Amino acid sequence: MGGEYEPLKTYFPDEEVSFVGEDITETYDGWRVFFDGAANFKGVGIGAVLVSETGQHYSVSTKLRFSCTNNMVEYEACILGLKLSIDMSVQELLVIGDLDLLIHQVLGEWATKNTKIFPYLYYIQELMKRFTKIEFKHVSRIQNEFAYTLATLSSMIQHTEKNFINPIPVGTHNQPAYCAHVEEETDGNPWFHDIKEYLAK
Repeated sequence: MGGEYEPLKTYFPDEEVSFVGEDITETYDGWRVFFDGAANFKGVGIGAVLVSETGQHYSVSTKLRFSCTNNMVEYEACILGLKLSIDMSVQELLVIGDLDLLIHQVLGEWATKNTKIFPYLYYIQELMKRFTKIEFKHVSRIQNEFAYTLATLSSMIQHTEKNFINPIPVGTHNQPAYCAHVEEETDGNPWFHDIKEYLAK
């Protein structure tokens, strides 16, 4: 993860999405990590997005190649986000996911009888010790769309051992691509001069 990172907004400017509840991007100004998993007919993927205090986004995604339940996928994604945060030397962190079950289990509020989940719970508790302060919060899928998109992308990519995927840059355009392709008029008149003259006839 080298190079410069630009602040990234996760909502497209032409789309409006309504949801009930507080907007976590506005109510918390510290380090936070969003995580999610996705499974479809092409495979299973996980994604995590670490957001700094200044709004910089650091993303990571992984394709899983072993059999796992939907809950296991979410735990894998959570661990991916925690490891990313540790690698970035984050000390205080808010962990955000859209699976209510995982959040309550990690906080010890709900018990689990699933033996496949026990190792995940133990490992997350060990990772939590690496932070001076760590909190967990459940949000809706709408507020977790960036991590979900990364997970979905990873699940669908047919990735072989010999392939290497460079980081995927994500930018925003505030105007259509052709707007920057208007050629400069040599006669000194604005580009719409001829159109204006034609309409005036």
